[in-house]
Amino acid sequence: MTEAKAKEGFMERFGHAISGNVQQWMPNPFLFAIVLTFLAYIMGILIAGQGPIQMIDHWYAGFWNLLTFAMQMVLILVTGYVLAYHPYTRKLIGALAALPSNGRQAAILVGLVAMVLSWINWGLGLVVGAIMARETARQAYFRNVKVHYPVLCTAGYMGLGLTWHWGLSGSAPLLSATQGHVFADLIGVVPTGETIFSGYGLALSVLSLVYVSIVLFLLSPTVAERCKGIDHYVPDAVASGEGEDDAAERKPSLTSTADRINHNRIIGAVLAVMGLAYILKYFVAEGKGLNLNIVNFCFLFIGLALYVSPKSYLDKFYEAVGSSSGIILQFPFYAGIMGMISLSGLAVIMAGWLVNISSAGSFPVIAWLTGGLVNLFVPSGGGEWTVVGETVLRAAKELEVPIGKAIMAYSVGDAWTNLFQPFWALPLLGITGIRARDMFGYCIAMLIALVPFLAIALSVLPY
Repeated sequence: MTEAKAKEGFMERFGHAISGNVQQWMPNPFLFAIVLTFLAYIMGILIAGQGPIQMIDHWYAGFWNLLTFAMQMVLILVTGYVLAYHPYTRKLIGALAALPSNGRQAAILVGLVAMVLSWINWGLGLVVGAIMARETARQAYFRNVKVHYPVLCTAGYMGLGLTWHWGLSGSAPLLSATQGHVFADLIGVVPTGETIFSGYGLALSVLSLVYVSIVLFLLSPTVAERCKGIDHYVPDAVASGEGEDDAAERKPSLTSTADRINHNRIIGAVLAVMGLAYILKYFVAEGKGLNLNIVNFCFLFIGLALYVSPKSYLDKFYEAVGSSSGIILQFPFYAGIMGMISLSGLAVIMAGWLVNISSAGSFPVIAWLTGGLVNLFVPSGGGEWTVVGETVLRAAKELEVPIGKAIMAYSVGDAWTNLFQPFWALPLLGITGIRARDMFGYCIAMLIALVPFLAIALSVLPY
């Protein structure tokens, strides 16, 4: 064993080994969706007893069922993206990116920023996490600080891999808090005080920040030969010199009356005030809680208040929509998978395998594993919840497990296997320039490392 090898810790060697295998075998995210489509089709025939034509009918029936929800998800991503790329945000990211003096510090910093912001808004956390990973790696290159870019990108994805579904834009908690939701007849309306803002949910979120920071510290290579920076994976990011991506926002050229109207800050300010006034009325005067629509409304008008100029805001939206192209293309395919899983009865069968072996004490772990398993086929927190939510909730009621606790345990399962399922990483891949197969080895290492933490925390923490 060489001296360099002797200095490596177990987690560092583990992450490197998995990364090498994933680089060889992992397909493009769209091909991943196609493979899962075929797998769901075959399982529906062999396990649920459906006919080949029936499964195709289920596939088409589900294909367009989530268009409203898809638009909500796109808006969460795009409004988060627009806020992340505001000049004030970029300056703050640049200042933070200059702080780490080694690769381990860099990974922990990027991971903490991504997880905290994803708790607030998963789109914001995903985009800022990606920008943070890219900018930290770029600054490390120019400061000659050794970092491993795939680990930084994994850190930037950790909000989607853990904390987002416990937070303010979590699909299952917000859908359950919405009047008339799909399971209202079964459980009624579950306020966010019993899910997101419960002691159980908040403790899980805080402890996850600590645990993931430790794992990122251990995953980060300490041997210089294994520290491959952004110049190795995205040479164009440093080819033109430092600061190219951080150029100051150019002032618009107002050469015509139309230009002056388009950029009129008074118009933008009045519209922003109208939106913010409704937000104030919604939360203060009416005392209503969070749901997906009000979360999107808040971020939409907070963004407008920051940009003020309608045209500047629109231009940034146009730029942001490009980051959601993979979601727009692939969401119908995953909705089709959901249709096959749900309409064939396969979801109930799959969830039942796990739920039937649970007790009141073990149920949070079973709900987590159920959410994680089905997320591989239906990588949408809300879409997946419509598939397995009834099974999880009926089992929770039968076992007398608090409904809020069941929702939060399910939620982390949905987030957890995002570390294996590359669907929601598409915007991050576009921003960082890295390929899925280059970073997902470390994502899978993190997924495995989270198993003992989640099993213990979900079972032991009081509700």
